[in-house]
Amino acid sequence: MEAAELELERRSRFLSSLIQKKKAVEQKDHHDMLNVRVRASDMPVALQNCAFRRARDHLDSEPGKLDSKKLALALKKDFDSSYGPAWHCIVGTSFGSYVTHSTGGFLYFSIDKVYVLLFKTAVEPLDH
Repeated sequence: MEAAELELERRSRFLSSLIQKKKAVEQKDHHDMLNVRVRASDMPVALQNCAFRRARDHLDSEPGKLDSKKLALALKKDFDSSYGPAWHCIVGTSFGSYVTHSTGGFLYFSIDKVYVLLFKTAVEPLDH
């Protein structure tokens, strides 16, 4: 019986690796289509894709000109309303930063030649 269990475990690992490879290829295709490159992230893929789509839609709506404040505000408001408060967004072609963020709430990516830093911080009630 032990040999059968080992074989099932081996097959399970093999199938899991195939699924992960397929997901990685699909994710890369999606990134290529949007012209996105993830620089650093600890954000779930679904949230990343939402940020990429929103940024792409915004840039496509005003071709040829970048209003970095407008894009940052749009991403911040979208994430605040969809995923709770305390999202912050920095957009530009050149900037430096050092931030503290909540676990699972950090994404730094480029789209075209624009860099976007989107992150969430914890909100704590004020003590009176």
